[in-house]
Amino acid sequence: MKKIELIILSFGCFFIACGGGSSDTINDDLVIIEPVLNGGGVTEFTNVQPMTGIVVWDGNANVSSGAHTLEYSYMLYEDIVSEKGVYDWTTIENKLNDIASRNHQAILRFRYAYVGQLTSVPKYIKDLPDYNETEGTSEGKVTWFPDWSHQELQDFTLEFYEKFAEKYDDDNRIAFLQTGFGLWAEYHIYDGPFVLGQTFPSKDYQTTFLNKLNTVFNNLHWSISIDAEDTNVTPLSANTSLLNIPFGVFDDSFMSEEHGAVNEPRFNFFGTERYQTSPIGGEFNYYTTYDQQNVLSPNGPHGESYESFANRFHVTYMIGNDQYQYQTTARIKEASINTGYKFEVTKFEKSNGKSLLTVKNIGTAPIYYDAYLSINDNKSTESLKTVMPDQESVFTINYDGNEDVVIVCDRLLNGQVIDFKKSY
Repeated sequence: MKKIELIILSFGCFFIACGGGSSDTINDDLVIIEPVLNGGGVTEFTNVQPMTGIVVWDGNANVSSGAHTLEYSYMLYEDIVSEKGVYDWTTIENKLNDIASRNHQAILRFRYAYVGQLTSVPKYIKDLPDYNETEGTSEGKVTWFPDWSHQELQDFTLEFYEKFAEKYDDDNRIAFLQTGFGLWAEYHIYDGPFVLGQTFPSKDYQTTFLNKLNTVFNNLHWSISIDAEDTNVTPLSANTSLLNIPFGVFDDSFMSEEHGAVNEPRFNFFGTERYQTSPIGGEFNYYTTYDQQNVLSPNGPHGESYESFANRFHVTYMIGNDQYQYQTTARIKEASINTGYKFEVTKFEKSNGKSLLTVKNIGTAPIYYDAYLSINDNKSTESLKTVMPDQESVFTINYDGNEDVVIVCDRLLNGQVIDFKKSY
């Protein structure tokens, strides 16, 4: 029969440990489940987890409300480079330091074209005699578009991301990077002079660009718009091998009325399992004021709640800069907490010098940077980024001390904490 040992503890609790083996064998290597005296964790999530949630622009008056861990900012190429080969990162450094001073991380997007504005093409390129930009009208405003036929602009853009990756690939002040072409770098010129190879880069060049970014970024997760699905605009439909590049995607009209008919097929084009390795993000759509007013209402603007959308599309972050006009801080924070990874430790055992922790991801997405359970600086042998939503895994720490369990992640800022729900 199985050997059963009863351990009586001085504080009045008891634990029963059962040794395995056949009915005729006594197991001398008894596995004892020890009490967890002071493991870390929370009973409920009250803080937004790092690198997740509802995002506001870095200038938002409510940025320090406690409902955010991420801040978004457009960036201009011309602010970094004005002379050929000369890079001045001061603008980015000031931006990142300001955001980090609030214990937040940045989502950056570089863009060339913006409705009603000049391009952000560096001055030295604009001054070239054979470089010719296009003046057009978009949304009723005079808007300028880059000259993508020019070799110098093409070469500069590739060099820019190589230099950017050299400096910022491992920088924990940046959570995610967005990039692309067209208006707002969102892979479309829906209103204005769209000409492949002229106002928008050729498909061949886009192929080179995507492969280049795949080469230079080893750690920082970068994303492109779901509008890149459009076969008239990009090479992705014709060259599906590009879909093997582990970029994330963002949706700038999330929860629009036509989302099911238009946006969802685009998500499907990029692969319904892309979220397992790359972040899904976006922005609440601005098609109507009604939509902005109701995206965080109980049934959303069109019959489905934000939490349901976030869960279906495995959203990690969503830009909602105007939500303070329509929702309370408490509601915005609730939506943030329900966006992205959330870890629950459901079981904690100590056995033969090891700590075994069963972890479930009860969030909408995985974490995208390596994070480890740790006890007294002894880390788990596997990263928590392997745990998908609604999945559970057992993690081993080769240490069985009674110090607090914490989650460590090199991508965090000093002072940032990844919580876990403690239900064991």
